[in-house]
Amino acid sequence: MREDILISDFVDFQDELDDYIKNHIDPEGDYLHRLYRATNLHLLYSRMASGHVQGRILKMLVGMVKPKLVLEIGTYSGYSGLCIAEGLPEGGHLHTIEINDEQEDFTRPWFEGSPYADKITMHIGDALDIVPKLGMKFDMAFIDADKRKYLDYYEMVLSHLNDDGYILVDNTLWDGHVLNTEHADPQAASIQAFNDFVASDTRVEKVILPLRDGLTIIHKKK
Repeated sequence: MREDILISDFVDFQDELDDYIKNHIDPEGDYLHRLYRATNLHLLYSRMASGHVQGRILKMLVGMVKPKLVLEIGTYSGYSGLCIAEGLPEGGHLHTIEINDEQEDFTRPWFEGSPYADKITMHIGDALDIVPKLGMKFDMAFIDADKRKYLDYYEMVLSHLNDDGYILVDNTLWDGHVLNTEHADPQAASIQAFNDFVASDTRVEKVILPLRDGLTIIHKKK
């Protein structure tokens, strides 16, 4: 590391670093680029979409694990779901669940118009109700939904995850607010509780990547 640059100085370079990273990884592709633009133009809270860098990471992680069945909790605009589907092996399938029924009119056409339409099943409703009724065991799951329910989602997903399976959990650093023990943000408090619980959970191995808002990778032991 250059001695003339302090760690705190990297905050000033964050936009430049983000651009550098995007210019040195695989492109997101025209379809995903158009979806991301439409997300920003037409939806509230567009920052919730995974975006270029995280999308390429999701695709690569799926390609490495080669899961046959993947569960996504929190579909939003469909960007992350399409990246997951892109990485699926032959015969692989994604079940993605969105609790907001008003989101369906925007998202479903993007799935249906993609090259991966036959690999994606979209469900509308509460994942805590839907997943047990599916009667499936998954090889991988991606959780990016109501932060206040992260512990509930985690336990439910873990019970429907095959041994040696993986859970990816987004936003686990919450813009650094997890460091603040005195705050009124119930979502930050819930993420803190989730992180503390997973850190001491002997059923799994875990690591937190400081990607965007924090991405936790959890491996269920055999």
